Amino acid sequence: MPISMCHPGLRALPLCLLVLILMPGVHAAGMVPQTPVLVVDEGVGEATMNVRNTETRPALLHTTVENIEPHDQQLLLFSPPIARVEPGAVQQVRFMLQSTEPLQTEHLKRVIFEGINPVAGVDGARVNLGVRQNLPVILRPAGLPVEREPWKRLSWSATAEGLLVSNPSPYVVRLAKAIVPLPGTQAVDLPRTWILPGERLSVELPLNVTVRTMAVRIFPATTYGFAVDHFDAPVTH
Repeated sequence: MPISMCHPGLRALPLCLLVLILMPGVHAAGMVPQTPVLVVDEGVGEATMNVRNTETRPALLHTTVENIEPHDQQLLLFSPPIARVEPGAVQQVRFMLQSTEPLQTEHLKRVIFEGINPVAGVDGARVNLGVRQNLPVILRPAGLPVEREPWKRLSWSATAEGLLVSNPSPYVVRLAKAIVPLPGTQAVDLPRTWILPGERLSVELPLNVTVRTMAVRIFPATTYGFAVDHFDAPVTH
C-alpha cells in the first residue's frame, strides 16, 4: 500500500506506518502463515514455515519464491511446492538454503503462499485463487550477531539533488517509505521499504529544503516487520 494514500504530514505518519509495514499482503483469511517473516540462518541451513488453511473447505497450498536482489546467486529450495490442506489443518513448508559461497551479508527474497480452491462450474471444473500471502525472507550469514536496531547503522548525507542514504552494514534494514527532513514536518518518500547491505538510495528534495536539513526522521521496523519508535538520524553536509 503506497504511503501516498496517507496524509503527508508528520502527525499522520504513525498510522500510515502501521498500514504500510506491519503485514502488507498478509490477511487472516485463506492460507495464513505462522509468522510475518521467514528467517533462514546459514548456520542451520534450513527453516520451516507452518501455514494454516482457515477456509471451510480443502484447498491446495501453492508456494513460490521470488528474488528481490539483482544478480541473486543464493538458491532457496522448498518442499512441497504444492500440497492439499484440509480445513483448519496446518501444512509445514521446508526451506533449504544452497549457496556456492559463504554469505557475507544478509540477503532478501520473498515467499508467496497462495490457496487454490477447486470449483465445479456448469461448463466443467475450474479453480478459484485465494488471498496471496507475500512475506519477506531474510537469509542470515552463519555467526552474524542479531542486530535489533540496524537502522542506526544507516548513513545519511545531503547532495545537490536531495538526500542520500547508504547502508554499510551487513543487515537488511526495513522502514517506512515516508521520512521527514528536520527541521520540518513535510514527509517525502524513499523508493521502497527496505535497504539492502551495501546499497544506496536517493530522495529528491528542493535545494532550499536540503540546505536546511540537519537530520532526518525515519520510522523503522524490526526484522519481523513490527513498528518501533521513530529515529532521528544526523545528516552530513
